[in-house]
Amino acid sequence: MLIYFEEINQESLYIALDIINSNPEYNLFENNKEARTLADMKGEFLNSMSISAFIKLDDTYIGVIDYLIENPKDQYPWLGLLMVHGSYQGYGFGTQAYTLYENEMLKRGLESVRIGVLKENTNAQHFWKSLGYIYFKTATAKNGSGIYCYQKEIINITPKT
Repeated sequence: MLIYFEEINQESLYIALDIINSNPEYNLFENNKEARTLADMKGEFLNSMSISAFIKLDDTYIGVIDYLIENPKDQYPWLGLLMVHGSYQGYGFGTQAYTLYENEMLKRGLESVRIGVLKENTNAQHFWKSLGYIYFKTATAKNGSGIYCYQKEIINITPKT
């Protein structure tokens, strides 16, 4: 089984909506409503700032990822969202998708990555800490919620020949 990324486009946006809406708890944390709309997805995934892709397992859409190569506010790469469809959670696919993302950042010569996690989202906090992310500050979201900011130093561990 192979995990890879596939770009989200206008024609496939409805699939991203299904994945996002399979996680109503996250939607409540993020937007104070359990379900999002196609219009919400447009602004989030079809913009010129971030890279938005599906996480695919062979031919199956199992998640979404959205990230900035360089955030204009601090010049760091930021992972904005990594979400696995509710039906596919608990099988290690999120960790596999993250590893693929981290390898992509290493190929670009980047040495660290940052994420923001809503303070209410304790499951996500545990997940990111388990992957080696370290807290560095608290920020405030548009909706007034606290966001815990984490950073991870990534290094290329290519064996020397």
